[in-house]
Amino acid sequence: MTTTTLFDSYRLGDLTLPNRVVMAPMSRIRAADGGLATPSMATYYAQRATAGLIVSEGVQPSLIGQSNPGTPGLHADDQVAAWRPVTAAVHSNGGRIFAQLMHGGRVSHPDTTGMRPVGPSAVAAIGEVFTPTGPQPAPTPRALEAAEVPEHARSYAQAARRAIDAGFDGVELHGANGYLISQFLSSNANLRTDRYGGSVAGRIRFAVEAVSATVEAVGGARTGIRLSPGGTFWGVAEADVPELYTALLTELARLEVAYVHLEATIEEEVLISLRRAWPGTLIMNPVLPMGPKQTGRTEADHWLGLGADLISFGRAFIANPDLVERLRTGLPIAPADEATYYQGGDAGYLTYSAYQHTA
Repeated sequence: MTTTTLFDSYRLGDLTLPNRVVMAPMSRIRAADGGLATPSMATYYAQRATAGLIVSEGVQPSLIGQSNPGTPGLHADDQVAAWRPVTAAVHSNGGRIFAQLMHGGRVSHPDTTGMRPVGPSAVAAIGEVFTPTGPQPAPTPRALEAAEVPEHARSYAQAARRAIDAGFDGVELHGANGYLISQFLSSNANLRTDRYGGSVAGRIRFAVEAVSATVEAVGGARTGIRLSPGGTFWGVAEADVPELYTALLTELARLEVAYVHLEATIEEEVLISLRRAWPGTLIMNPVLPMGPKQTGRTEADHWLGLGADLISFGRAFIANPDLVERLRTGLPIAPADEATYYQGGDAGYLTYSAYQHTA
């Protein structure tokens, strides 16, 4: 019997990944005005191209979908053009990159987008959202009319087409962490009584429609989704987590998407049951995002043993552009400076180097 390791190759759709290390999506708030990708972003992702797969930071599929200032978009022609040097740099360094499509829904602010945020219901997120003038309380969103919901589902598909045009190898829909898809899955952010709310079938409908439209636009082999079962980011809560996510995974399996990307936001036994319910490729993020622990080799090997196919690493990739080699050879994992996560500029972004061997 052979044991799967992080350094075995893996076939994902039409791509052959040289290893099973995935760079997780992480907001770094470095885009230029107008949601444009920059030359520094090209360098940042190219430095990390030894990952089996890179998933980009969250990219808004529409202006109203923008959550934070300083994030990039994929809803305008100049944004597509700005991303092309980024994807080309990753490919030149031998890498593969998916764009994460992130509609913030209620986690936004009129000072950021010029528009009142929208959500499944008129229920504000818990916490302060980033705005151009600093943190402000999350505003109460406008509840989407039933006739409007499909256009927001289609916005992921439209952005996916632009992503492929920009040179990305595929897209990951951000269905986690309290953003729009997660808000529809939620039982306290989604108080709807129409076909998009109430029952499990109603609460998963928006997610299924967004994924279905994206698969139709760019193909299942180029479409993934990230989920945070039971997560409580931005004040969301989910009733019936095993039933809710088993139903969602059943629908996603019919759509033959490239992968499901799960976060460790609930007890391990629930996650293992969802692994059993999902017949396709599973990317596992083994620790709570922004939690006290950081994913290392031990956590990765544990989840490979539990049936995950690929393992995503977040913070470790910030300070370790050569993370794959450090994991392979047991070199120390450098810590990242949290103060530089969102401050802009190249410090704490392009200033981390590969491991320096001393004589």
